[in-house]
Amino acid sequence: MLEEARKRTAALQQSMRDQRIECAVFTDESSMAYLAGFWGYLGVEFGRPSMVVVKAQDAPIIITPLMESEMVSAMTWIDDVRVWEDFGQRTWGAALKSAMGDKPSEIWVERNTIPAIVRNFFEDTYSGVPVKDISPVLGALRMVKSPFEIAVMKEAGQIAGAMMAAAHGSLKVGVPEYESALAVIEAGSRKAATFLTAKGWERFVSPMIHNLQILQSGVDTSMVHRRASVKQYALADPVYFCFCNMAQFKQYKLGFDRMFHVGDIKDDAARVQEAAIEAQQAAIAAIRPGVLAQDVAAAANAVYDARGYASGYRTGRSIGMAYLEAPELKAGDMTVLQAGMTFAVDGGISIDGVTAGRIGDSIVVTETGYEYITSYPRELLVTEH
Repeated sequence: MLEEARKRTAALQQSMRDQRIECAVFTDESSMAYLAGFWGYLGVEFGRPSMVVVKAQDAPIIITPLMESEMVSAMTWIDDVRVWEDFGQRTWGAALKSAMGDKPSEIWVERNTIPAIVRNFFEDTYSGVPVKDISPVLGALRMVKSPFEIAVMKEAGQIAGAMMAAAHGSLKVGVPEYESALAVIEAGSRKAATFLTAKGWERFVSPMIHNLQILQSGVDTSMVHRRASVKQYALADPVYFCFCNMAQFKQYKLGFDRMFHVGDIKDDAARVQEAAIEAQQAAIAAIRPGVLAQDVAAAANAVYDARGYASGYRTGRSIGMAYLEAPELKAGDMTVLQAGMTFAVDGGISIDGVTAGRIGDSIVVTETGYEYITSYPRELLVTEH
């Protein structure tokens, strides 16, 4: 991982030199992991920022709280780790100013994700200095994954498969939703542990699956992003599992969704789910190098139209270390697909207060088409009664 991170940073520095960008400050956790190989366990939501300062000509710099500096230094390949304390003169602002210098001609940041406290610091300290967005520069480098990255994502796919099998096995009439969430966490954590050692950089990677399980059942199935509750499953309930904030490994985040039906399936629920599956499969079948991102979405939308359902906002999104990367599979995105791009591709229909149809997989674009990263049956899934 660390050698990969070093190469990525060198590629970014070359892009910066090509575009005459002298210095950029990265505050997003996924960007710091991508470039430096570390991620913090306290964050800016506590008012305690970590940052990676990348200069076009000089070695990069990490700025991190003193209490995390030992761990950060062991996790990263970057030698220059500057620490700050909560009290006294050694503030994070002082550390950042020492890294930036007194008079930068412009400031490059991740405009859409920079924390307010860091933006306020720049406005107060460097009044009048233009603030520009480095995100598209780094984003262009992150679109095509390396063989190393794809291998890690395939491990994440196996972890996700274990999670989905546990979710499937948990579904019985009378079982509360949260029991399914507990089963998912245990199965995913145990599978993730099989890919890890206690040596080197890997000793900092936790196998634990975390975040709140996205799960909807019964008449609540149309409520996208509802969380697992104490609600009990009833016969013929549709149950939707989304692992988009849980199926991750070594910071690589997948998209993975399935719909199940408890013991039986109603005709209207079957029709909706079959349409969602057909739309997803039409989109995936369209994926290959040279195709426009919007054309993949158009293939799914044609199915929705033929079946009499409204088209969604998008059919898929690029995946990697961030939950959302570029490009997106939606109308208007003219990005040409390339081998090595990775996507979450979804089929989704909601009928408010009644039911829904959902399915989602992660794929990698290959030289001839695509390959699944996640795998679970793509059909009507009805549990035993």
